[in-house]
Amino acid sequence: MAEQTAFIADSLDFEEGPVLPPPKVREEADLDMAPMIDITFLLLIFFIVASTPDPQSAVSLPKARYGDGVPRNACTTITVVQRGGPGRPLVYSGDGKVPANLLPDGLNEQEARLLQWVEDGRVAGHVDVLIKAEREVVWREVDRVARVAGSIEGINLHIAVYEKE
Repeated sequence: MAEQTAFIADSLDFEEGPVLPPPKVREEADLDMAPMIDITFLLLIFFIVASTPDPQSAVSLPKARYGDGVPRNACTTITVVQRGGPGRPLVYSGDGKVPANLLPDGLNEQEARLLQWVEDGRVAGHVDVLIKAEREVVWREVDRVARVAGSIEGINLHIAVYEKE
């Protein structure tokens, strides 16, 4: 049988031609993710900066479900009310919009009067300070009043929310 195979191989006339290279093995191409991540962050920053909040989609805060109430007659109350137009809100030393309790518009004088009001309440034994603010008042103004009132040691600061009905 070996002779037969050798005979067949010798009898065949092979033409010598170009030798073809072995087929190339294709490698999977790697995708560079760094430029895609850069574009994603640029788009994210663009949409954050370019977006304008819609006042119609403002969130209504929920009513309080837990926590203890603060008795009104045993605390120093500060009322913050939004003006009819733009500008800093009106601040009252006391509960409600009593014209006699309206603090001046000047920032330094208003803060000095707030400090005096809270200090007088603390001396009178009212260690709880209650800040009542209308829904339309921006948080930075409530925070400003809270920082002034909270700068006095020995008081407990509370921010009013609607009670559950």
